[in-house]
Amino acid sequence: MIDKNYAPQEIEQKWYAYWLENKLFASKPNPEKEAYTIVIPPPNVTGVLHMGHMLNNTIQDVLIRKARMEGKEACWVPGTDHASIATEAKVVAMLKEKGIAKSDITREEFLTYAFEWKDKYGGIILDQLKKLGASCDWDRTRFTMEPSLYQAVIDTFVRLYNKGLIYRGVRMVNWDPQGKTALSDEEVIYKDVQAKLYHIQYPLVDGSGSVTIATTRPETIMADAAICVNPADERYVHLHGKKVRIPLIDREISIIPDEYVTLDFGTGCLKVTPAHDLNDYELGLKHKLPVIDILNDDGTLNEKAVLFVGVDRFEARKRIVKQLTEEGYLTKTDEYKSTVGTSERTGAVIEPKLSLQWFMKMEKMAKPALDNVMNDNIQLHPAKFKNTYRSWMENVRDWCISRQLWWGQQIPAFYLEDGTVIVAKDKKEALRIARDKYQLYALVEDDLTQDPDVLDTWFSSWLWPISVFDGIENPDNEEIKYYYPTNDLVTGPDILFFWVARMIMAGYEWRDELPFKNVYLTGIVRDKQGRKMSKSLGNSPDPLELIERFGADGVRSGLLFSAPAGNDLLFDDKLCEQGRNFSNKIWNAFRLLRGLEVVPGASLPEHVLATAWFTSKLNQTIIDVQDDFSKFRISDALLSIYNLVWDDFCGKYLEIIKPAYQSPIHADTLRDALSLFDSLMRLMHPYMPFITEEIWQVIDERAEGESICKAEFPIAGPVDAALVAQFDVVFEVVTKIREIRNSKQLSPKLALALHIKAENQAAYAPVEAILVKLANLESINFVSDAVADAQTFVVKADQFFVPLANDEDPAVVKAESEKELTYLQGFKKSVEAKLANEKFVANAKPDLVERERQKLADAETKIQSLQELLARLG
Repeated sequence: MIDKNYAPQEIEQKWYAYWLENKLFASKPNPEKEAYTIVIPPPNVTGVLHMGHMLNNTIQDVLIRKARMEGKEACWVPGTDHASIATEAKVVAMLKEKGIAKSDITREEFLTYAFEWKDKYGGIILDQLKKLGASCDWDRTRFTMEPSLYQAVIDTFVRLYNKGLIYRGVRMVNWDPQGKTALSDEEVIYKDVQAKLYHIQYPLVDGSGSVTIATTRPETIMADAAICVNPADERYVHLHGKKVRIPLIDREISIIPDEYVTLDFGTGCLKVTPAHDLNDYELGLKHKLPVIDILNDDGTLNEKAVLFVGVDRFEARKRIVKQLTEEGYLTKTDEYKSTVGTSERTGAVIEPKLSLQWFMKMEKMAKPALDNVMNDNIQLHPAKFKNTYRSWMENVRDWCISRQLWWGQQIPAFYLEDGTVIVAKDKKEALRIARDKYQLYALVEDDLTQDPDVLDTWFSSWLWPISVFDGIENPDNEEIKYYYPTNDLVTGPDILFFWVARMIMAGYEWRDELPFKNVYLTGIVRDKQGRKMSKSLGNSPDPLELIERFGADGVRSGLLFSAPAGNDLLFDDKLCEQGRNFSNKIWNAFRLLRGLEVVPGASLPEHVLATAWFTSKLNQTIIDVQDDFSKFRISDALLSIYNLVWDDFCGKYLEIIKPAYQSPIHADTLRDALSLFDSLMRLMHPYMPFITEEIWQVIDERAEGESICKAEFPIAGPVDAALVAQFDVVFEVVTKIREIRNSKQLSPKLALALHIKAENQAAYAPVEAILVKLANLESINFVSDAVADAQTFVVKADQFFVPLANDEDPAVVKAESEKELTYLQGFKKSVEAKLANEKFVANAKPDLVERERQKLADAETKIQSLQELLARLG
């Protein structure tokens, strides 16, 4: 007995446990099968499931489940990223609640706390993904700080250093004063802000006047090294080489000419602060200017600032503006639209800061990564992102890979007392190198000090597709050779350079081949007003609550109803409601079939014909779905399946074969219907795994451990295009008759007569019984001329007449026919224009062009029939 209502929560829990118990997601190398591999974009170990994860992981699960059903050795590797900055911030906050400061404990003690925190809270998101139905091989779960992956990162650093691709140097970096660490360019998020432009007078030393500079950062004037003007600016030619005094501190600096200064911005005078601006730093190098860094690592002013020492930079700005105003140096303040860089992890405003850091040279490594995306060896979906990718890769900068943190892979660089650096995988190896290279035979391990910094999180995750298969430590192991390169990567365009490009670089550096063949770039999940979902806006629903309300299948399908690759998804609860309604529709259709009384016997001829028709529709949908998947049109494939199930199976096929109320169904008809239902469940399974498993298990007897997860994905058979076209006519006729009933407010139970004027009357013979049933007809008659006093409509070239008592005035019929004729003539013109477009005909799929030609032919025959009808009406 099938339950009246579909209860997703019970069913989801039951089948997920069954899948895990029977190891249905497990994978191991199998030379007899084609490998299909996806590595999960490892979520932060601090993370919890949000709507972006839901979309991204649903798409991955659809791809992996389909591959598994197609007989491939499907392997979806899960895992988490240690997320240096975010996790360290969480641990520091936890310690603060316990009254412990990071500065009061050792590195080893801190790491003990960090791992305890990770064991307690880390990886929650992976358990949450199970609620979504994610079919990962959970036995393969990896973590970027686990010993073997940690070692892979260390080995990578040593290898690249020895190749001359990693170096240490003082460079201007992006400094996060809250995290107290350097960031790479890609970890800086730029935001538009309304700033103020302060006009400040700098008195000339010779007493002849002053120059006015415009700045957004008056708190840095104490770090000024020069005033710069454009040599072509006639206003300041007489001042070249003269000196001015910095307001408030009276330190003298020179006025220097350089074409870098824009003539029409601000006052044309630029204060040069080499320690606190990248461009100023470059100017400073060119003109050999001193570098005065007035900021501490936490963003407070240091002793070199002279004024406001120990005060936070933004509070110092307020105070210095007040003092400049009081002493007459501030002449005016303008409102100014600007952008500021902020830390992706902490949100703090970034400070440009000169710092001794480790860098990786990117130019050489970027070349194969650029070339192989541009030539489509690696395909981006949608391809529009190739331009963004190329722009980044052609302007790549060296990567700042060191972070001033404790949580992460500690840089394998060891220092002697004199500052000599030795890069080695561990202290023991560094000692051996020191003795061999420098003949320091008396040296012991305690004489070596390891670099305190850790590596950028991305320096571990760029190895992910290789390291999860232990391909760094053991490059010829069975798993890496079987599963690598992986097949498809699903991720967001926001980390196209952060992660995707770097994985491609690593692939060519370590294995001289691509790491994956396709990159599917999802859009951003936004609310229905178009705003990006975020905690601060309070517009992001709790994904687990959505699953509780609508079921995992409802949420999965709801998300994918309108999520084309690369385009943002405007999320509304109604999408999940639509998904839940779809689940209920499927459930009720199955209940209907299983609830029928069955009698032995062969199918009626019209049921055989309907089964043949639906089989062709199913086969055409399978063809369309496979084509959509080949182009990564995952949402389009779902919509094709949705329409097939909702409209064609439930709305048409079941209506044809369903017996009259309380009447039995023939065994052969039910067998055919359930066989088709089985195919539909297998076609839908990647999208809606739970309900399809529940129904598939009941459709037929299954062995213990058997699952739809490994049932065969439907394979398309032949499509009878003529039969499909014949049924299209039937359904259009039925629709027209139902429209007549609605417009005349006739009861659906009232049987009507139908007269048909057709050249090929025999074509209707096989489908007469279907027409009679669906349209509730008392009779079908064929006529050679028009039927007077009847409702009239045209389908293809045939005319149809439904006699009704008290029929409309012929003038009304004529008006309606003229209206339809006008519409059809306009439609014909639009189709003709499309077919006259050479680009469309050359680039569109042949079957699409053929459909347009068929539309044109149908319109022409309808126009002819309507013109004949209007001629008779006078």
